[in-house]
Amino acid sequence: MGSKFNDQQEGINEINITPFVDVVLVLLVIFMVTAPIMMKESLKVNLPKTMTSDVQNRAASIGIAVTKEGQIIMNGQLILEENFFASLKEIAEKAPDTQFLISADAESKHKDVVKVIDSLKKNGLNSFAIQIERIK
Repeated sequence: MGSKFNDQQEGINEINITPFVDVVLVLLVIFMVTAPIMMKESLKVNLPKTMTSDVQNRAASIGIAVTKEGQIIMNGQLILEENFFASLKEIAEKAPDTQFLISADAESKHKDVVKVIDSLKKNGLNSFAIQIERIK
């Protein structure tokens, strides 16, 4: 009898990490699903509404938001105009087929949105779309 007891204790000397990995993966999925929603709310961009949309899915895409104050937000980070132009030049050299999704507040000035589009075109980055919300 004593030998069976020792065998049982010696058999459990590794930690089962499968439940831990499962929990981490579930948390990762939850974060990936909620992050875009939280980001949209934090940007405070009121998108114009239309009946149609022409956004295409591509592998490499960068989000650019224009607030009603004329601030430029690139990939969730507020960016100065000078840094924005430098970033676009760098992207044009490294990945000229990058898709840009422009989210402009409905109350933003037309000139601010045109300035972003013009900056993209000056750098040869012609693959962009303007994000809207569909009217229901």
